[in-house]
Amino acid sequence: MANEDLSKLKIEKPGPGVYRSKTKRPLLYIALVVVVVIVAALYFTGILSPAVEVETASVSLAYPSQGITILNASGYVVPQRKAAVASRITSRLVSLSAEEGNIVKKGDVLAKLENEDAIATREQAAANLKVSQSDLEQTKAELRDAAINFDRFKELSKEGLVSKFDYDSADLRFRKASSAVAGAEYSVKANNAALQGADVTLGYSYIRAPFDAVVLTKNADIGDIITPLGAAANAQASVFTLADMASLQVEADVSESNLEQVKKGQPCEIQLDAFPDSRFRGEVYMIVPTADRTKATVMVKVRFIDHDSRILPEMSAKVAFLQRPVTSEEQKPRTAINPSAIITSSGKKHVFLVKGDQVIETPITTGEQIGDMIEVISGIKTGDKIVLKPLDKLKNGSKIKFAAK
Repeated sequence: MANEDLSKLKIEKPGPGVYRSKTKRPLLYIALVVVVVIVAALYFTGILSPAVEVETASVSLAYPSQGITILNASGYVVPQRKAAVASRITSRLVSLSAEEGNIVKKGDVLAKLENEDAIATREQAAANLKVSQSDLEQTKAELRDAAINFDRFKELSKEGLVSKFDYDSADLRFRKASSAVAGAEYSVKANNAALQGADVTLGYSYIRAPFDAVVLTKNADIGDIITPLGAAANAQASVFTLADMASLQVEADVSESNLEQVKKGQPCEIQLDAFPDSRFRGEVYMIVPTADRTKATVMVKVRFIDHDSRILPEMSAKVAFLQRPVTSEEQKPRTAINPSAIITSSGKKHVFLVKGDQVIETPITTGEQIGDMIEVISGIKTGDKIVLKPLDKLKNGSKIKFAAK
């Protein structure tokens, strides 16, 4: 009986849903808590927060001279010595010895014109000169002989040993020899002048540099007809255009209302659009004594103090007129930013550095004021993009969108 009672005893197993429901609920709660924490963290770090619209600017280089600038003006680089080299004769161009960019010295042959006729004329003039020189020597010899003969007859005439006719003949011969020598000398001078003229004409067939310069343009090719005025059909007047690079200046237009702030010899700083990161020392060379009524401006010529081979004619330039000359230390650029980008918190300065579509709060160390910019010694570098006038809701890691310009 006991065995039968024991066999009837059974332990009821709970269904599978009972254990599942009891173990799943705590895991679900934990997962929900984790999700809430992660979402909160992402929100407060700015990842899930709405994108903040911001205005940005780039970290740039600034020059200390901006703080001592009185006036700014724009203009162009212009050579004060420039020449369109042409020919004095009409002839065909047979050779070229220079091209654009070549540095030439005064007197260098740049081109040659057809000159066979000029060479022949020069040789003829040289031969005529030699003939006249030979004639001069012959007449001088005759003069010496006539002079000796006249002196002898003069002495004999005093002693009455010769007739008056013989004396007069000797005197006449001497005078004729003297005249012949004078005529021969004039002939030599005339032929010498003719040779010089032939040399000059031959020289016209060689186009030479009038001063030390750089060739800017080549306006003719071999085979072209070169004329002094270029009026003939298919003819050229100017073969080369040259400029003296040592005479380069900036011609800037200064408003009449600001002219009193400019004076001759005033220090300047020149920036060329072609080299925006470079500054060139300059000074006011001349204030042109006339105004342009259409623009209400006066031209001011600013010369370069230091020569630089990168400076070329017709480059666009900006001129800063300074209160005083810049020192060697002030010629070096410095990293600078707009002061509106700086936030001060707990005595420390920082900016929001743009990285993709987020911002990173970055501490910086600032230096001195440079015009309307602030020098940055450390923390960011030139080319970095930062947020201007950051809003209070902007935090480290906040998403941003750029304001429409």
